[in-house]
Amino acid sequence: MLGYLTRRLALAVVTVLVAVLISFLLVHATDGSPGAIVLGPGATPAEIAAKNAELGWDRPLVTQFLDYLGHLLRGDLGTSIIDSRDIGADLAARLPVTGFIALFATVLSGLVGVFLGVTAAVRGGRFGTFITSSSGVALSLPVFWVGILIVYVLSIQLGWLPATGYVDFADSPIDWAKGLLLPVLALTVGGAAIVARTANAGMRDALQAEHIRTLRAVGTPAWRIRYVHALRSTSVPVISVLGIQFIALFGGSVIIENLFALPGLGQASQAAVSSHDFPALIGVVIVATVVVVLTNLLLDLVVAALDPKVRTA
Repeated sequence: MLGYLTRRLALAVVTVLVAVLISFLLVHATDGSPGAIVLGPGATPAEIAAKNAELGWDRPLVTQFLDYLGHLLRGDLGTSIIDSRDIGADLAARLPVTGFIALFATVLSGLVGVFLGVTAAVRGGRFGTFITSSSGVALSLPVFWVGILIVYVLSIQLGWLPATGYVDFADSPIDWAKGLLLPVLALTVGGAAIVARTANAGMRDALQAEHIRTLRAVGTPAWRIRYVHALRSTSVPVISVLGIQFIALFGGSVIIENLFALPGLGQASQAAVSSHDFPALIGVVIVATVVVVLTNLLLDLVVAALDPKVRTA
């Protein structure tokens, strides 16, 4: 297990470094420069060149990259060229918004999806067919359409929850939870459908396994066979799907955060792109990459603990 963990950690570090390098090169390959953005369209080429020299943009790429990497290793993501804010502090304040939305939606998708999928596999018949068909419909619904529909029903018609906005947890835990509930529900619809299909297929296969038939033959209670032995075999693909789902929700938060006016990383990335704020854009990419890499690492360790064959692969 220690050797497996060492290999995964080394791969995680390399992945982050490659992501930093690629984002750094892509930013420098785009049209424009920080000097032109800071000074605006009325600046002369000489003024732009002088500003770029002041910002160090005219130095060799290798020197700039090594300098940026040195600051990054000290936890310094730089400052915005638009408003000079500390990028690290800004993203640290935004990270919990995106993280909690992705985490809560993943957990809720897991609970609902496993319940529906396992129940459909155990009961079968019309209920199983209904769950399979309904999950197919749920998967085809765009998340922004689901979000609009939920806002219309729960906010506009019933008035139960606020349609948009965000309140810090420290200011009001209840209002904080209310502000996150609608986007979490919007993301849970498609996520629960994926988990339900995975759990359904996994439980069907597990119930046909040789050791399950042996347990039936020796008189093991049906509930123990289904919800202990068979569910354990089903847990590996379900956990893999949940890990991938968290990554997808975390990395694809732009639509949902703009729909519900949430100050998360998705909103920050859109603002950085629209304003050509190069340091902020690189900072968002780095933070998102680190979160994805850590999630993948945790997912690999959990799967390896559940399936010993993975550790020796």
